[in-house]
Amino acid sequence: MLSYQHLYHAGNLADVHKHALLCTALDYLTRKDKPLSYIETHAGRGLYRLDAPEAVKTGEAEQGIRLAEARGWFAADHPYARRLAEIRAQYGAEAYPGSPLLAAQSLRPSDAMTLAELHPQEYAALREVMSRYGAQCRQQDGAEMALAVTPPTPRRGLMLIDPSYEVKADYAALPKLIAKLHRKWNVGVILLWYPILSSRAHVPMLEALERAGYPNALRHEVGFPPARPGHGMTGSGLFAINTPWGLEGEAGRLSQLFASL
Repeated sequence: MLSYQHLYHAGNLADVHKHALLCTALDYLTRKDKPLSYIETHAGRGLYRLDAPEAVKTGEAEQGIRLAEARGWFAADHPYARRLAEIRAQYGAEAYPGSPLLAAQSLRPSDAMTLAELHPQEYAALREVMSRYGAQCRQQDGAEMALAVTPPTPRRGLMLIDPSYEVKADYAALPKLIAKLHRKWNVGVILLWYPILSSRAHVPMLEALERAGYPNALRHEVGFPPARPGHGMTGSGLFAINTPWGLEGEAGRLSQLFASL
């Protein structure tokens, strides 16, 4: 299925949660004078506009990044706030970065980036934006790409797995995929984003991941009001393997902020 387009949801509260943690993790990893690989399995288009008709239609950014910034959730020196400021300076005040662009702003010239996106329109937009950052973009199934490139060079690095979950089989397939990836790349940081659903479709997936007993694993979830009446997503979750230093502290801070909604 190739119907999902993140433009309708860019900058929502799930993005705030996911992107704040991603930027925190990359900020720590890039402090060491060693190159790293960044891999993303479901990259989207990389750059969004919050004044686009699709984004305005849902209003999710108003409930998300705009609300978070209005409430002062992120100080100017927070890694997420720094990346947002840099990208707005380049692309305009209404620009909102997807995770590939946030990562590109965080990485150094010695680091490598590989991105997969299967949707034809999203891939074309991704390649246009990310080619200027030296990213290797592939119009390919994300799981296939992840297995093909691991272990990466440089071996040190981070992989973000962020599917749309439109295909319900993803919930059963992802624990198996992550097990294969970890066997091939046991030093890699793996971040899996998932929605918290009123249907609880995510629960068996998380139970399987926790039973696997991964090293230095972190499960972090936040809740928030549905974007509109009847909307099934009521929160955002991140499961991390080989969790970077500082991520747990930022997760705890975000828990308090989301609890204030």
